[in-house]
Amino acid sequence: MKIGVHVFAAGGLSKAIDRAQAIGAETIQIFASSPRAWAFKSIPDDQVDAFVQKSKEEAVSPVFLHGIYLVNVGGAPDLVRKSVDSLSDHMNAADRIGASGVIFHGGSHKGAGFDSVLDQSARALREVLARSPEHVWLIVENCAGMGAQIGASFQEIGRLIDAVGSDRTKVCLDTQHCFAAGYGLADPDGIDAVVQEFDREIGLSRLVVVHANDSKVEHGSGKDRHENIGEGYIGQHGFEVIMGHPAFRDVPFILEVPGFGGEGPDKKNLDRLKVVRAGLGLTH
Repeated sequence: MKIGVHVFAAGGLSKAIDRAQAIGAETIQIFASSPRAWAFKSIPDDQVDAFVQKSKEEAVSPVFLHGIYLVNVGGAPDLVRKSVDSLSDHMNAADRIGASGVIFHGGSHKGAGFDSVLDQSARALREVLARSPEHVWLIVENCAGMGAQIGASFQEIGRLIDAVGSDRTKVCLDTQHCFAAGYGLADPDGIDAVVQEFDREIGLSRLVVVHANDSKVEHGSGKDRHENIGEGYIGQHGFEVIMGHPAFRDVPFILEVPGFGGEGPDKKNLDRLKVVRAGLGLTH
């Protein structure tokens, strides 16, 4: 099990590796462009080369890109078109820097219901896959269920993946989103049922990364509110339950927490997960 963080790439892509190494991260997630803007600027070749070389030298892997927050494959036609273009750009950027794939949120059906947007969402994702390299994964992230989000339930994610019909469609499980959506992921008496449902609806072979986040809000709240490890409703014991389950032992865990200094994932949070890992007798 590798443990890592989302890191910023300001000042050049390879700086992300430096920041990861400074706090002991073993795997990373980065943005390839501003997460709150549609504009995408191709990464200069020299930055790509420096990143690839440094990630190999420092053995930081796997690497994941996170798509922008504006993506919505369940929206109006113009929004879907922008989403497809953005995801395609990120998939090709992932290929250039040697990243495993692109993690993204499906967006919202705006109250119309999941069934009403399933076909258009699947068509959009099939187009993204057709426009990107064969070995790069398109990774759906579960959501907390706030509002009319797409993919709050394992069943919705499984139906979407089935409709896309590609082995390259994978899943990122966010612990806070899962907890907020009402799944007993942090409960020693409930985790087996959660894992079994995931396997039944999606398939554990699709799980390629976990976003490790504590929860600022209570179980079943439906709200996306991340907290530092051990400071929220999941708690240190909850992560012992999650990380100790066989389904997660070979899956990279990546932090997206606010940080104790308010500047994002930090060494203190990373070390807390490493303590859990060590206590379980796990290694990377």
